[in-house]
Amino acid sequence: MEEVDFSRRGFAATEPDVRHRLEEIGRTFIGGYRAALEQDDAGLLGDRLSHVQGDLRGFAFEGAGMALALLDCILPWGGQRVQRFLRGPGGAHVYMVHVGAGWALARLHRPSSRLLGSLDPVLRWLAMDGYGFHEGYFHWPRTVEARRRPASLRGYARRAYDQGLGRSLWFVRGADVERIAGTIAGFEANRHRELWSGVGLASAYAGGVPRPVLEALRAAAGAYGPCLAQGAAFAAKARAHAKNASTYTDEACHVFCGLSAQHAAEITDQALAALPPDGDEPAFEVWRRRIQARFASQSGAPQSGA
Repeated sequence: MEEVDFSRRGFAATEPDVRHRLEEIGRTFIGGYRAALEQDDAGLLGDRLSHVQGDLRGFAFEGAGMALALLDCILPWGGQRVQRFLRGPGGAHVYMVHVGAGWALARLHRPSSRLLGSLDPVLRWLAMDGYGFHEGYFHWPRTVEARRRPASLRGYARRAYDQGLGRSLWFVRGADVERIAGTIAGFEANRHRELWSGVGLASAYAGGVPRPVLEALRAAAGAYGPCLAQGAAFAAKARAHAKNASTYTDEACHVFCGLSAQHAAEITDQALAALPPDGDEPAFEVWRRRIQARFASQSGAPQSGA
């Protein structure tokens, strides 16, 4: 459990309440991870995780997703634990389980093709998001300060990785707007879009700060406001699907999207309509761009990086 302490990780100092919230999220993740290692039955595992506090429950399912993916990779028998879990109690937390599975890739240093091929054809890129978050959270001097990506990543996996790396900044930089904005500014411009999207998702799903901080974050994003809003809408959709609404998410959606969390989640559903199969860009990226375009037209902002 001490692995999630800010002092051990070397994360930026922040307000005690914010630090407590973000550390609590880490401990909840570890609790879900341990539960999945201890409980083989998917139904019983789901029952155990369902007792976690509502707005934190998704993090427990994320941790379980990591453990199940690890077991699928390293044990020669009884595979497809992730798929069985998703067909059962994990289905309500499908987004978080996919993200958690990506942590296994980071820990095992294995090629991503096998795991990605076994996951949902659209949501599978959330596993690479999880990979990026893990690398930012545990190896921030290399991935955040030195801005290095794993050499093995190719194509769209690099962009999905950056979305997760952006999420990690909410923790690594202690939810400090000035530090987050300054960090993103130090990356190559072609990585800003994904990083701001990840920050939007983390700030809306994890929360921990008052509304003025969210308003300052929206101002700092500037032309990348639609990316921030798309990340928040993803957070709203994940919570709506799991039926674990949070006041943090609703407030972030009001600030970033100009909408309630419920309506932001509905926009993600609308953007899924008639989604084309993977082409030059994965369907997942088409989905993201549609959502960003919706918020860009709503605010009159340009679509950054388009």
